Amino acid sequence: MGHNRGMTELHAAIASAARMIADADRITVLTGAGISTDSRIPDFRGPNGLWTKNPAAEKTATIQHYLADPEVRKLAWRNRLDTPVWTAEPNPGHLALVELERRRALHAIVTQNIDGLHQAAGHDPDRVIEVHGTVWFTRCWECEDRRPMQETLDRVRAGEEDPPCRVCGGIIKSDTISFGQALVPEVIDRAMQVSEECDVLLAVGSTLSVYPAANCVPRAKMAGARVIVVNGDETAMDHYADVVVNGSISEVLPSIVSGGIGG
Repeated sequence: MGHNRGMTELHAAIASAARMIADADRITVLTGAGISTDSRIPDFRGPNGLWTKNPAAEKTATIQHYLADPEVRKLAWRNRLDTPVWTAEPNPGHLALVELERRRALHAIVTQNIDGLHQAAGHDPDRVIEVHGTVWFTRCWECEDRRPMQETLDRVRAGEEDPPCRVCGGIIKSDTISFGQALVPEVIDRAMQVSEECDVLLAVGSTLSVYPAANCVPRAKMAGARVIVVNGDETAMDHYADVVVNGSISEVLPSIVSGGIGG
């Protein structure tokens, strides 16, 4: 009986979210790691997370360790060679969001993910705001030279364990935001702006506990938008939501976008 009631509540939440999406003209989407787990990109901190299983790998994501220790950088480059990101493909959750753009209802996507799967799914890259950067490019810490990641990985495969910048000889890292590294103010400003400009904020696959990205939710709410939260579990900001949908993102998000049909 409880299972049936749970399913009925889920269907009602999907239908309610679908109505809000159908009525919206300017939807801003905020995405977190949960939208990419069905593309087999593991999170970092979960029970099977990359850092939970391998604490040494966490050092590679901390800017002080990365800059100070060549051994940490060598480990980071070895890890980058075979990360699951290179072969991951967008899942039905990503593809559902592309449908919103095709309908001209999508204002912007603010993503905490560094995997590039929104662009791979077919979004206009100019609509995707990557608050934590992207793993598909490298950046020199000294001169900020930026180039495709695969170019540097080819150097690692050819035997360079810690390849220096080809322009200035400085330290290269992936163009992502490491722990202890400042976010890019212009990117965060734009994320807040698109949150204040939307009529619906759709938060998908984020625990909404990492700042400043999580601030998109109260910013949108204060500006008068309706808020939909779609996630596997409860989030830190469910109390802001007009509707909360807890379920498998790659199953419920297509239903919400297609009008609550199916699922």
